[in-house]
Amino acid sequence: MSTTPRPTPGSTPPYPSLTERRKAETRMEIARAAAALFVRQGLRATRAEDIARQAGIAPRTFYRYFATKEEAVAPLYAAGAQRWAEAVRTAPARLSVPQALEHAVEHTLLPGVGVSAASWEWVRTLIRLTDTSPALRRVWAEVGQTSEDALAEILARRLSSPTWAEPVREAAADGEAGTGGEAATGEEAATGEGEAVGEEAVPAEAPVPVITPDLRFAAAVAGSAVRVAVKSWAATASPPAGPDGPAALALRNLRALDAFAWNGER
Repeated sequence: MSTTPRPTPGSTPPYPSLTERRKAETRMEIARAAAALFVRQGLRATRAEDIARQAGIAPRTFYRYFATKEEAVAPLYAAGAQRWAEAVRTAPARLSVPQALEHAVEHTLLPGVGVSAASWEWVRTLIRLTDTSPALRRVWAEVGQTSEDALAEILARRLSSPTWAEPVREAAADGEAGTGGEAATGEEAATGEGEAVGEEAVPAEAPVPVITPDLRFAAAVAGSAVRVAVKSWAATASPPAGPDGPAALALRNLRALDAFAWNGER
């Protein structure tokens, strides 16, 4: 059974406590160590004990956070999905849903916008590993499901209140990870360190709108359009920028859905 926590669909989690933030940091440190080993020596040759050693923790600590070595990279898979969903959430209120989805792609899947070109090569390797590992494929699928749940709520909020994403809290101070809009470098795409292009302010508490079956379907369609694009790119040797990069493929997929009823009304 997966130990990767999943938020309740339709819920808005409170600002995490210091303890929760430290736990999240530890999870990400373990995930970075696992990714480094998977990329360098392969999944089969890597043991949970190797990951623990790389992360500077005891094996028993590793198992407090993850049940298997494959689950250890779940935070990295999730970082990309969360980055894209957050970009949809903070897209200008004047944009329609299709425009907000494309805006999010352009702000998260283009090399140099939050994630460097070199980092995308780490992403490529981690996604390719899902083709040969059923356990990693299951982790990837679980992350996708969680992302769709979050996106369904975001779409519902955008449609019910066009100004809901207006900032109400100051952005994080300069110098924190991801601020200043600088591209992540090296292995940051696989570490989650480049997951935000500047810390966005969060919206005020508001009642969660009804998430209809049609809106869930719309979120699944949008999420699949992006995931298929990234996975299709990862299967090739194409550079992360250009007409065959993940952003270009994702935009192509989304634009093929021009007639889709993104407002959930069919």
